[in-house]
Amino acid sequence: MFENLTQKLGNVFSGLKKRGTLTEKDVEEALKEVRTALLEADVSLEVVKGFIDKVRERAIGQEVLRSVTPGQQVVKIVNDILIDTLGSINSPLEINHSPPAIILLLGLQGSGKTTTAGKLALHLKEKQRKKVMLASLDIYRPAAREQLRVLGEQADVSVLPETEGESPTNITKRALAASKVQGIDVLILDTAGRTTLDNIMMTEAKEIFKISKPSEVLLVADSMTGQDAVNTAKAFTEIVKLSGIVLTRTDGDARGGAALSMRAITGCPIKFIGVSEKLDGLESFHPERAAGRILDMGDVVSLVEKAAETIAEEDAEKMMQRLSQGSFDMNDMLKQIGQLKKLGGLSGVMSMLPGIGKLQKQMAAHNFDDKVIAKQEAIIYSMTKKERVNVGILNASRRKRIAFGSGSTVHEVNRLVKQQQEMARMMKKVGKAGGMGALKNMFSSHAGGSDSSQNQKEIMPNSIEEMQKLMGNMPNMNNLKNRFGGMGLPGLGGKPSKRIK
Repeated sequence: MFENLTQKLGNVFSGLKKRGTLTEKDVEEALKEVRTALLEADVSLEVVKGFIDKVRERAIGQEVLRSVTPGQQVVKIVNDILIDTLGSINSPLEINHSPPAIILLLGLQGSGKTTTAGKLALHLKEKQRKKVMLASLDIYRPAAREQLRVLGEQADVSVLPETEGESPTNITKRALAASKVQGIDVLILDTAGRTTLDNIMMTEAKEIFKISKPSEVLLVADSMTGQDAVNTAKAFTEIVKLSGIVLTRTDGDARGGAALSMRAITGCPIKFIGVSEKLDGLESFHPERAAGRILDMGDVVSLVEKAAETIAEEDAEKMMQRLSQGSFDMNDMLKQIGQLKKLGGLSGVMSMLPGIGKLQKQMAAHNFDDKVIAKQEAIIYSMTKKERVNVGILNASRRKRIAFGSGSTVHEVNRLVKQQQEMARMMKKVGKAGGMGALKNMFSSHAGGSDSSQNQKEIMPNSIEEMQKLMGNMPNMNNLKNRFGGMGLPGLGGKPSKRIK
């Protein structure tokens, strides 16, 4: 999400930051480009006008124009107003009261309500330790209730049994009664959607709202529909009082206009975003982190949190034990590739790093993407057990065989072997320098007291060559950790919520 906007705003601000002084004319010209970038991102015209006016009011002032770093000051102003536009602070679910707390999901057909219901159930179960029940009120769409039942099984949560001939209101009453009897903490009601807003849909939503008295009323909207999603939100706010918005399919939305418009127009906070089709592909929305991504400042906090949730603590400890002893073979490298994939692959990690936006075209031109990881994984899988443990036995004929078996070239095999050997040497030095203590400091998931702004400056790459050095062509997470000075970036630190099997 926001890729196109990030790139265009990056071009605007890079020009401003290079200037030692700024005039009012310079700011106005930059704002014209910002306005165009926002409109092309499908941000509502009303929101764009308000945004530009706020930036202009603060940017054309003595404290900016006479600043030692006027360009940086403008970027800070834009960042602050972006955060304000997106909602200022994270808005968690209001469900901590007498159970069951009711979450009512509304939205058009095809917006991803049912899938979101399953994702939300898993989120509440895994991250908040809630006992959840799902109930489908959709009696119109074929197999809608069956879909929710399957999602419930995958999330390992209760699903209200299906009964033929019931109306949505009667299903709601039965779900409320069943959730109380079973001691359910959170009941999620998945309502029916339609292709367009109509009176029947709205009347039904009103009735269900009155019966259920929900703690949360979440509108599920497809971010890729842009302004249509905003119009849908406006229509629903006139019927029921929405408490929040869930934006789906944000991984396929390069513009991000809906996210920027929703909060400003409806007044409802964006509480979650769907980041993948997987059941665990739901993330809490943090305005300040989203603003950081838009302005290419990265989102290191989210990356660290995701690493902590994804990587099993026991596996991390075992890995640290091996590394403290100077052991790092192809099996270890394979594990790190697996950890990187759990974090969303190279593209997912890169999207959270500062300064990457300006390198996207270069990265694409150098084939610096998830295909690199897949190729290296294939090379390792083409090795025998002995070869993975000891690459020293890889003679020319063995390397040729591995290249053929993995669909790669001998050159690619040689490059991967070199990377592994370099990593092994580095880990041996780390082990001698301080063993486990040094590694824990290096890979700590919480760098207490570290200067995040300084870390960002240190990691900021200026070319694809620097990026390749940073990632070690692997791309290797250990180099990344080292550059962050102990921020705990994936794969060895972190405390997960449960062990990944």
